[in-house]
Formats: sequence, C-alpha cells, structure tokens
Amino acid sequence: MAARTATSTILIFFILLFTFPLWIGLGAGLFGLVVGLFGAAIGIVAGIFGAIIGLIALPFKLIFGWGHGGWFPHFHFNGFLIVIVIVLTVLLLRKK
Repeated sequence: MAARTATSTILIFFILLFTFPLWIGLGAGLFGLVVGLFGAAIGIVAGIFGAIIGLIALPFKLIFGWGHGGWFPHFHFNGFLIVIVIVLTVLLLRKK
C-alpha cells in the first residue's frame, strides 16, 4: 500500500508541475479582468463628472467667449461687448 501512496503523490506532483503555468495564466487573467472593470468604473465616473462641468461652463463660454473652438475654425464671440450694447440700449430706451 505504501508504493501506491508514493505513486499517487508523485502523480499529483507532476500534474501540479505541468499545469502550474495554466493556473498562473488563469489567475493573471482574472486579476486583469477585475482591474480593468475597476478602471472602467473610474472612467465612467470621470466622464460623467466632466460632462457635468462642461454643461455648467457652457453658458459662460457662449456668453463671454471663453475657451477655444477646437479643431474647426471659429469666430471670436465677445459677450462683454454684447452685454454693454444691451445695457446701453436699455438705458437709451428708458430716457425716451
């Protein structure tokens, strides 16, 4: 019976030895999957935060001409000048 136990132990040892790279690969793959999902969650939260900040900043950019136009050609929109014209128009209309 002792010979059979030694043979079983040696067989288990060789099975573990030859399948060790498989287990390491599966473990690393699962670790990468978990880390990737965590990174995706952080990216989604950051994207939503950026969209909210963009929506808050949009009226100021449209009114006062802050920011850059990006890749497309753009015309400078001076909101300060338009605000001054509106205020002067209101003041002139009140005097009449």
